[in-house]
Amino acid sequence: MTERSASPPQARYGRGRLRRPSRRWFIALTVVAVAFGVVLAVIGYQRLGRSDVDGTLAAYQLIDSHTVSVTISVTRIDPSRPVDCIVRVRAKDGSETGRREVLVPPATQPTVQVTAIVKSNRPPVVGDVYGCGTDVPAYLRAP
Repeated sequence: MTERSASPPQARYGRGRLRRPSRRWFIALTVVAVAFGVVLAVIGYQRLGRSDVDGTLAAYQLIDSHTVSVTISVTRIDPSRPVDCIVRVRAKDGSETGRREVLVPPATQPTVQVTAIVKSNRPPVVGDVYGCGTDVPAYLRAP
């Protein structure tokens, strides 16, 4: 039979040294994580932050079974620039059933209201503003 030693493995082989990660790695990893967070925040702000123009729904009125009057409030940083807004009509199931682009001409005030008549191919339930932008297409610009 084999005789077993009663001493623990540390006594026979010596205590193994567990290396702790150095502080340099921890600091470097922290700096990289913070830099990544800052880059992500800057990109997010550029894409989702405040834009040059903001269009919000002010009111809508159902005129008949295929027509809606949509009034939007448009706020611009530079009111001297024309703006293109898309207004739309939606049906009961939420689908878009009509759409129209509206030119918001230059103004003296930063916020103006514009009303547009939008036709629908099904009975409308609500008028909505899809969005506004400063890139006005040529067919909306005055000659």
